[in-house]
Amino acid sequence: MRIGIVCYPTFGGSGVLATELGKALADKGHSVHFITYQQPVRLNVFNANIYYHEVRVPTYPLFDYPPYEIALASTMVDVINNHDLDLLHVHYAIPHASAAYMASKIVEKSGRKIPFITTLHGTDITLVGRDKTYEPVVTFSINESDAITAVSNNLREETYKSFHITKEIEVIYNFVDVKRFSKKPIDAFRKVIAPNGEKILVHASNFRTIKRVKDVIRIFAETKKALPAKLLMIGDGPDRPAIEELVKELGLHDDVRFVGKQEQIEEILLVSDLFLLTSEYESFGLAALEAMAASVPVLSTDAGGLPEINIHGETGYLAAVGDVANMSKYAISLLSDENLLAKMKENAYQQALRFDIHNIVPAYEKLYSRFCRLDSDETVVTDQQANN
Repeated sequence: MRIGIVCYPTFGGSGVLATELGKALADKGHSVHFITYQQPVRLNVFNANIYYHEVRVPTYPLFDYPPYEIALASTMVDVINNHDLDLLHVHYAIPHASAAYMASKIVEKSGRKIPFITTLHGTDITLVGRDKTYEPVVTFSINESDAITAVSNNLREETYKSFHITKEIEVIYNFVDVKRFSKKPIDAFRKVIAPNGEKILVHASNFRTIKRVKDVIRIFAETKKALPAKLLMIGDGPDRPAIEELVKELGLHDDVRFVGKQEQIEEILLVSDLFLLTSEYESFGLAALEAMAASVPVLSTDAGGLPEINIHGETGYLAAVGDVANMSKYAISLLSDENLLAKMKENAYQQALRFDIHNIVPAYEKLYSRFCRLDSDETVVTDQQANN
């Protein structure tokens, strides 16, 4: 199949998922065309089946805001026509679904039918999409999609509650490439971070208000009162200055390390003992799943889709949003009990295997093939047929 993937190229969950999906599809022999304004951060390998098409937005004095959506739709049309795409798969509704609808209508005028699938990831529905400025277009674009998927049951239900959606939303969970995290931890790296055998806690996010990162610092402060510990902060974002200020106020500057955005996050996770995710809402929690793939238990809020992956008392612990006291107790209890910690690390890894890329990608292939059979003359060859 020839698949166009439209996504944000950043470290956010939607961009990471879209890029990893495209790489996996390319490995299986499909032609994958990424269409976005810069090369995705996870698109860091060469594959003859992967193509990247940059969306260029001309700047004119007439426009206070460059018309990215129009430039994106035009680029989609060029890629569809020049590379004979079978379908478009757009990740994150705004503005990708509306641009895909525009592109599909343009190529339809020349006698082509190009289906597009929209995958909903979270804040495109729960935050941005609810804004009255965008809601009518978001609702229309989702309903005009040939298929709609959501990354968790929670997000599916939130979408139905927030928008008048007239089509079925299929749940295809986020995934992780467990093999990528199946490496031996680098002991020397751990000793640099925790030279005296301290426990290592870790957090990764875009440091936005919805992530409640100050709660991470407060949990760590309470944990450190009970046992020797270090905290690694992965990522960056608008709340970082305030977070760093809180670290200084609590006298934790020697024990908290900000490591910025990291492409090779697995190296850090593999030497960690506990992952903290204190978000006000997570449609799924891809960062938590990546931690589990590295055998790291997760201490998280019970918001959104997190209970669908983090099983309380088995793979980690859940607590109410803002409940720093209980989260701190859970962290201290777990990190003080080596047998319990070892058990939860294994449970976390086993849970990640359920969401391994090899279990999830076939669901997307099956979805694609429904439309390729209807709308393309190309014969779709299934994995089973290919092996016969």
